[in-house]
Amino acid sequence: MPIQNHSALTILAGVLLIAGDRLAAQSTAPKPTDQPAESPYGDLIGADKKGTSKPTPRTADGRPDFNGFWKGTRNTKPVGNIAKDLPGLKLPLTPAGEAAWKHNTTATVDPEAVCIIGGIPRHNASGLPFMVMQTPKLVSFLYFYTYYRLIPVDGRKHSEDPDPSFFGEEIGHWEGDTLVIDSIGFKDTQVWADENGSPHGDTLHVVERWTRPDADHLHVETLIEDPKFYTKPFTYSRTWVAGEPGQLLAEYSCSENNVDREHLGFGPGPIRPDGTRGYLDPAPLPPPPTPVKPVKK
Repeated sequence: MPIQNHSALTILAGVLLIAGDRLAAQSTAPKPTDQPAESPYGDLIGADKKGTSKPTPRTADGRPDFNGFWKGTRNTKPVGNIAKDLPGLKLPLTPAGEAAWKHNTTATVDPEAVCIIGGIPRHNASGLPFMVMQTPKLVSFLYFYTYYRLIPVDGRKHSEDPDPSFFGEEIGHWEGDTLVIDSIGFKDTQVWADENGSPHGDTLHVVERWTRPDADHLHVETLIEDPKFYTKPFTYSRTWVAGEPGQLLAEYSCSENNVDREHLGFGPGPIRPDGTRGYLDPAPLPPPPTPVKPVKK
């Protein structure tokens, strides 16, 4: 049986207390050797840590310890695009996938802009940080937008007919030092698969393989399969770096003071040939106004 909300929150509260103690006990991580990434998220994006890391920490049961605060690096290019690892940044879209992508980018507002959960695989491609809270039977991911997902690793199997959800029905298990998360039962096209408006449907199947190669890095290989919208399965991979010891996510309210909802445009905005979002040649900003000198009397 899937974990119900009231039980999940009770477990999550306990996990947070345990993880808080662990985070406080961690030693100071080595400082990165290169400069922080240029990002609209400031210090939530970090520079990769090269040649300075300690061995992978482990939990009491011998598993790799994924607990902590994780942030992306400027090495992930283009960020927010699940086609990052594909030749020419081209997704293997079916005709239905092409139509869905065109609809997403020309006739719909970004779902996250109106407080709809991004889900998976979108959060694996996001530039925003997250936290992991790990116990022997449950791994929790807490996201910057105050979303969370709970992955049981207690040996259960998928339901015969799972209720559709934004993150899908997620079942985890360990293969050696790799946490494997298998997800089915997703909601249909109300959500985007990434920040570029890539589609996914209720036939989506995602398999994530999470590893912690050393103390400073967390890595995922994401297999994405959706026969409705894609002609073949494909993969998306990336690595995050550890935040400072004790670093926590801040409170975030998606819809507070949302006075500009009626002005939101369709789609993600223009997408450059390199897969990033933005204008190729943005118009220059107007010059600042000339200060008016006071008239002497």
